[in-house]
Amino acid sequence: MARFLIGTVPAVGHVNPALPIARKLVERGHEVWWYTGKLFQPKIEATGACYVPMNKGLDASDFENLPKSLWEQREKLKGFAQFKYDIKTFMIDPTVSQMQDYVDILRSFPADVLLSDSFFLAGGWVSEQQSLPYAEFSTSVLAVGSRDTAPFGLGFTPNASKLGHLRNDVLNWILQRVLLRDVINHTNDIRASVGLLPHNKIFFDKISPFLYLQGTVPSFEYPRSDLPPQVHFVGPFLSSSPTDFIPPAWWDDLKAGKPVIHVTQGTVSANPNDLIVPTLQALAHEDVLVIATTGGYPIENIKLQEYPTNARIEPFIPHFHLLPHVDIMITNGGYNAVQMALANGVSLVVAGKTEDKPEVGARVEWSGVGINLKTKTPAPAKIKDAVKKILSSYHYRQKAKSIGDEISHYDAPTNAATLLEQLAETKQPVLRSPKSSY
Repeated sequence: MARFLIGTVPAVGHVNPALPIARKLVERGHEVWWYTGKLFQPKIEATGACYVPMNKGLDASDFENLPKSLWEQREKLKGFAQFKYDIKTFMIDPTVSQMQDYVDILRSFPADVLLSDSFFLAGGWVSEQQSLPYAEFSTSVLAVGSRDTAPFGLGFTPNASKLGHLRNDVLNWILQRVLLRDVINHTNDIRASVGLLPHNKIFFDKISPFLYLQGTVPSFEYPRSDLPPQVHFVGPFLSSSPTDFIPPAWWDDLKAGKPVIHVTQGTVSANPNDLIVPTLQALAHEDVLVIATTGGYPIENIKLQEYPTNARIEPFIPHFHLLPHVDIMITNGGYNAVQMALANGVSLVVAGKTEDKPEVGARVEWSGVGINLKTKTPAPAKIKDAVKKILSSYHYRQKAKSIGDEISHYDAPTNAATLLEQLAETKQPVLRSPKSSY
């Protein structure tokens, strides 16, 4: 039996991917403690892991208890400036206090391996301080830099030609030396305060040297000739079947033979005017069934003069139950939702511009599984055109089904647990086989 200490950014998209990993480790007889926000305690304890609260660390899972000044300042920023603010405020700045919590935890729970989501820095920094092996799991697309890809965040597709390498080198230089220089300097100031050496890369370019678990299949990720050998594609970390799901009264409408279009904005960027309202307007007179979910927000937030008769609107429906009936999912590009759609062979229309969403949308387009609208607020006409194009084309459905078939051959929790067990046993980097096809 080994001891694993998991640490995650206290947000849904960072916690949910680790749930099946924790559950599998517990099933295999290991002891798992998990440090994150209080909001997620019930989910974590349901896996059999021991929940550990953020005592000194910033618990951003409870928005209402956060200083209003943080959100007021954030709302004044847009685009790349807001992206940098989020990195500094919610990922870098809390690291010192999170490390203090980790030191306290490790006194009671001397972990064999630290496991963190790829944006949770405390695990890696404590590993540097105490020479503990640590692993990371992805919560989004593979962000690590490569000669074959443009820098993470730009939403550019890969180019491995000589001209492409020149483009990538120039863009990486501009990002590291100009656009993100202040973030790198800020990171190094925080690192220096805890006795760690500086480095010249943004943190998502500096992955664990021991083990990195990428939660998808190779066909959805850009190929890299210089992929670090500790990166393993383990398949997506899919949500499990909820035990308390009660289908809504209209559930049999899914069997009426019409194309089913699902629109969702996730749980964070949930303003219905961005995507839900224009989708309802776009498809109001089409011979389709539209299923809209608000991410838990009140349905009354959807302001329409008249609700379309072909629409069904709910605060939340588990994707485990809904997606097997869906033909197209319209989404702002949340990574976990996209992986869940692809696992069900569902084609995609993506419309997102914040956080990692441009990168997710770019991969949807590059892999051929859907259409990237490259905007956060698409016009109804653009949505209608994209839906009609996918419904009339075999290409998108075939590509989505192909990746779905590939995903079906991966057991992500078991793959992840097996690799983590190897790390716990050997305390050495877990590298891909030289014969690996990726």
